[in-house]
Amino acid sequence: MSRSIAETPAGSRPSFAAGIELLKPITWFAPMWAFGCGAISARGMASPDGQTVWIVLAGVVLAGPLLCGASQVVNDWFDRHVDAINEPNRPIPSGRMPGRSALWLAIFWTALSLVVAFALGPWVGIASALGCLLSWAYSAPPLRLKRNGWWGNAAVAFAYEGLAWFTGAAVVAGGLPDGRIIFLAYLYSVGAHGIMTLNDFKAIEGDAALGVRSLPVQYGVSAAALIACFVMALPQILVAGLLLAWGTPLHAFAIIALLALQLVLMRRFLADPRGKAPWYNATGTSLYVLGMMVAAFALGGIVGG
Repeated sequence: MSRSIAETPAGSRPSFAAGIELLKPITWFAPMWAFGCGAISARGMASPDGQTVWIVLAGVVLAGPLLCGASQVVNDWFDRHVDAINEPNRPIPSGRMPGRSALWLAIFWTALSLVVAFALGPWVGIASALGCLLSWAYSAPPLRLKRNGWWGNAAVAFAYEGLAWFTGAAVVAGGLPDGRIIFLAYLYSVGAHGIMTLNDFKAIEGDAALGVRSLPVQYGVSAAALIACFVMALPQILVAGLLLAWGTPLHAFAIIALLALQLVLMRRFLADPRGKAPWYNATGTSLYVLGMMVAAFALGGIVGG
């Protein structure tokens, strides 16, 4: 039988490997990719000196290992009692991160993230501070936004996509990015809400039992799947229209082509949302994020040039 959190010996020391596990490196890709899109979208605003590459590399570390890593530790700390039942081998309930060591890691990693963020510029710091607030509000009471699929998924999507994109652009621009960059970052973060919903189909019964009102719990499997697809598709249509209006028809056509492929895949997903959600996450979501990069290159050619 697994040892409970309360039974962890007081003198136990946290494991380095457990700390890395709490940071969940596998989750860093999404914000790092969005940060890269932001950096590329603002490349026309970059200063001509040779420091940009190093600043961008520091920003990638900020977006992934620091900010995203901190949010993962925060989430595991406030989910520790649930994990003790469902995933007793996780670092906290297993005792590999004993006592309040995970909480102190969450606080330290959040503070370190903010120090690095403000060192990269005031707008980077402001965006990162907002992302930290959202990560704590998502997991921590009394807000605990994750209890509602609309608010929780919006917080994650905005932080992982919109704020990460904005941060990448602000790092390269050395200040507030162009308004077109900010608006496209917002649109892609709206679409990412649907991507977050895909993750909710795997735990419908558990969420319902724990009072988590994910979209599948609130509206049923079929309706939630339709909502997710609509939320993912509409922003891409708007992005394509904007790029066409801004004089980049080839990029607009590429995004429409990627969306058309997604719509074909969505039909298969909608036929079996619970069974096909992981499959669509690996296929359709990949096309979505590829479209983000296409839009970033389009912006990079028209903004600041």
